[in-house]
Amino acid sequence: MSDPTGYEPAKIWKMAGDNGGTFSSINRPTAGATHEKDLPVGRHPLQLYSQGTPNGVKITIMLEELLSLGHSGAEYDAWIFRIGDGDQFSSGFVKANPNSKIPALMDCSSENPQRVFESGAILLYLAEKFGEFIPKNPTERTECLSWLFWQMGSAPYLGGGFGHFYSYAPEKIKYAIDRFAMEAKRQLDVLDQRLAQAQFVSGSSYSIADIAIWPWYGQLVLGRLYKAGEFLDVTSYKHVLAWAEKINERSAVQRGRMVNRTSGDPSSQLLERHDASDFELQKKAVLKAK
Repeated sequence: MSDPTGYEPAKIWKMAGDNGGTFSSINRPTAGATHEKDLPVGRHPLQLYSQGTPNGVKITIMLEELLSLGHSGAEYDAWIFRIGDGDQFSSGFVKANPNSKIPALMDCSSENPQRVFESGAILLYLAEKFGEFIPKNPTERTECLSWLFWQMGSAPYLGGGFGHFYSYAPEKIKYAIDRFAMEAKRQLDVLDQRLAQAQFVSGSSYSIADIAIWPWYGQLVLGRLYKAGEFLDVTSYKHVLAWAEKINERSAVQRGRMVNRTSGDPSSQLLERHDASDFELQKKAVLKAK
């Protein structure tokens, strides 16, 4: 079957120049550091290196939720790492995450700092460390982890699949957009059917499953992701919409969504977070600038 663009794959693929598109300047087929730079380290037990993408937002929401419950050990410094500029390829970041993807976390609360990478692993690590947002009952815990890993396996089809070809690819390819739009809608239907049966994704309690899924699927139906809500006709997913709006009202979610954010209204951005008072300072700075 021939591709409508006339492209014929080579017998052996080789990268020839950049591949175009929004992220062409940082895409490459090799791993490792491109430049030497140590990671900054603040005064708190947890050091987060991230940007306010859906994967980054998962962790800042989790940390703000833990702090709202009074866990002082969850205090953190959130350092902005601009992925479009290639900050994730510094030698320090690669030591924290050899996969060079945000977010990366360093837990400096003990003599030997612990690195944690991959957003799902970080959520699970924090949930177990503080004993929060993960059910203690074995059956409910298993359900929670199943949905956590559902998100980790499904979101690449939404982000790298639908989001990429719909918003970022240098040319619109009908087959690719149709293929991934179909899959995104199927995933939303999976989630909608689940939320018709339960108050939260993993059951009766708010958990790391919700914290992982909301930044992707919740923000999609709220019109914040790829501006694709109308295109995907998300109004039919009534249970997902109700769940998304409910979580959106949580104060910790609102704070977490601000941290390391680099786009949108200035009042919704807190480029770096080093103290709880930074939120109020940012609010005052925005009001003063108006």
